[in-house]
Amino acid sequence: MNKDRTVTTVIDSDKCIGCGLCIPVCPKETIGFVEGKACIIGEESLNCGHCAAACPEGAITVDMVDPLLAQFRTFTVQDRWLAHGAFDTPSLVNLMQSRRSCRNFLDKSVERNVMEDLVKIGITAPSGSNCQSWSFTILPDRKSVKALARQVGAFFQKTNRMAAKWWLRNMLKLFNKPALADYYADRYQTVVEAYERWEKEGKDLLFHGATAIIVVGSHDDASCPAEDALLATQNILLGAHAMGLGTCLIGYVIEAMKRDKSINRFIGLPDDETPYAVIALGYPDEQYDKVAGRKSVILRYADG
Repeated sequence: MNKDRTVTTVIDSDKCIGCGLCIPVCPKETIGFVEGKACIIGEESLNCGHCAAACPEGAITVDMVDPLLAQFRTFTVQDRWLAHGAFDTPSLVNLMQSRRSCRNFLDKSVERNVMEDLVKIGITAPSGSNCQSWSFTILPDRKSVKALARQVGAFFQKTNRMAAKWWLRNMLKLFNKPALADYYADRYQTVVEAYERWEKEGKDLLFHGATAIIVVGSHDDASCPAEDALLATQNILLGAHAMGLGTCLIGYVIEAMKRDKSINRFIGLPDDETPYAVIALGYPDEQYDKVAGRKSVILRYADG
């Protein structure tokens, strides 16, 4: 599935006018000219659909492409290609600048149609060698969010018990394994305080009261699994903001899932998938007057 290069492109020769627009956009040179018509000449295809998108006569279809994934339930979208430079750049930048991490959510459920549309927005992202091997696991309500929180909390409580043992931290450092000592210095007290507030006040400092979660992962045999998942994640974050939702990436959960596969299995992730982003999702209970700034950036040119 992930790296299937089977040619599923079909060309209707009766519709083909021989314009040749499909040929230069095919990354695997699957298509060529034969007697003035576009024909399949290659034995492999990325099944990216570039050829079908370029064809002005609708003569090309790619069977591996699922047309339903371009249909949304909560809004309508044009299927016409937007040319380079044709979009309003200031509006795009304003959307990007306005998206902030949300840590205050209303007690309001997110509709399943909305979450499924967000996944479809996510998969408009590029992927390495067009593998599209990402996965999206949705925890659709507050009950399931709390269930995951308990799993993650148990992991960090166990880690805290280990980190509290000074002799164990020091011994591991002697063997050039400083991770537990670093954890104790950076996260131990934060976890203690967060757990106490959860127990005493019901304060959710992990998911901030979000009413849904989307876990973005990828099959391990993809060409660029981490990059694919994170590019799709950014699409979801921007799409959610445009749809009136707030989001927050929860790094603590990813750290726990990397180290304890039982958490992955708890939400149904198979062992050949790796989670790369956990998106807390919900309707925001916060607003701002202006966009926030950014820290200074490292920028360099590497002139030849």
